[in-house]
Amino acid sequence: MAYNYLGLVNDVAGRLNETPLAGSNFEVATGFYTTIREAINTAVRDINQRHFQWPFNHQKETLDMEAGVMRYAAPPNMKYVDYSTFRLRRDESLSVARGRPLKELSYSEYLSRFADEEYETDTSKGEQPSYVTQTPDGEIAFAPMPDKAYEVDYEYYSYPVDLIEATDVPNIPERFRNVIIDGAMYHCYMFRDNVEQAGMAFNRFESGLKQMRLLLITDSAYFRGV
Repeated sequence: MAYNYLGLVNDVAGRLNETPLAGSNFEVATGFYTTIREAINTAVRDINQRHFQWPFNHQKETLDMEAGVMRYAAPPNMKYVDYSTFRLRRDESLSVARGRPLKELSYSEYLSRFADEEYETDTSKGEQPSYVTQTPDGEIAFAPMPDKAYEVDYEYYSYPVDLIEATDVPNIPERFRNVIIDGAMYHCYMFRDNVEQAGMAFNRFESGLKQMRLLLITDSAYFRGV
């Protein structure tokens, strides 16, 4: 069965002795199918909420600066930004001879050292930024004030997007399909007030999550030569 929203819904429907859906009636099917569709999305959310840095949520972004502008909006789907990954992109036309990492700065130090530059209108007084910080409202701020339209690469972890269309594919790798199904089964059994089966499904879901962490998340420390 295809690994998409329709396939996942039919996996759950099959386990519950419900008639499988087709692409033609997927969106219009009501009743318990509505519960199954929501259970799939809830299970995907549950998985994503268990860890901030699942590798399948990793994203790379390029931010285009404007001369004289120090604060920029973060991506709308951003969950966590890795501020150690910010680096100016190499561009010899902007006198950036090689990619250069930016140093993370606390917001209080940013205000202490660079707040006045936010009011500067003469962009010729700016320079290549060397620092980056996160503002309290989630924006990304650079300092000193950029004098040119530099490009910055950085990496972040995103929130999941709900599945809507029958052909939508979750960003969770297919080999963990069973974890999504077990999570959805838990919610469906709870809807039916079948506490015993819900408990069994939840235990399978928790076991699957532990296996995902073992396979995908490396928590061991390492040392790098200077």
